[in-house]
Amino acid sequence: MIIGKRLKEARIKRNMSQEELGNLLGVSKVSICGYEKGTRTPTMENFLDLIKILDLEPDYVLGRDKNVVSEKNKDYNVIMADEDIQIINELKHNRELYNKLCSDPKRTIELISRKLMK
Repeated sequence: MIIGKRLKEARIKRNMSQEELGNLLGVSKVSICGYEKGTRTPTMENFLDLIKILDLEPDYVLGRDKNVVSEKNKDYNVIMADEDIQIINELKHNRELYNKLCSDPKRTIELISRKLMK
């Protein structure tokens, strides 16, 4: 979802329609829409062309914004998207939900998903 959101933001920032971006990339408007919604994945070649056309850094598009563990040894670094950090911070404000997620993440996510699908 992060990839699609960031591609869409960059396209809009450049006042480009999905059709225009698709023409530059050699794919349909439907493909661009799919990339932005996260229902389609561009080929590696198309991904590289997208970041070049939209003048984006690959790490940014992939959600690798912030080092959340900073150690001298690079093997201990974890890089996360700003959006992921924001979700975690908001979860910590809801102590009960945060604790449930920590104790049984899979089950809690399933329950939340079912509730949202109603």
